[in-house]
Amino acid sequence: MSYVLLGTSECHLCDQASAIVTEGAEGLAVTVYIEDITDIEGGVDRYGLRIPVLRNEITGEELNWPFTAADVRALFTASDKE
Repeated sequence: MSYVLLGTSECHLCDQASAIVTEGAEGLAVTVYIEDITDIEGGVDRYGLRIPVLRNEITGEELNWPFTAADVRALFTASDKE
């Protein structure tokens, strides 16, 4: 399953979220990449107040900050069952 962590380069919460996502993904076969919302047309308008956001690239399901490693793992394992 493929996920994207949406944020910006100047977002300290995004750095924290990246570490939490790594922890939540431990031992699971998931791919997570980071995308800057300033590189997405309309990204700042859509995500600017919510970042960091973890999004399932297949289903579009989003996990808004704040989230824990357990929240991330729940998203990853729930997506596995779909």
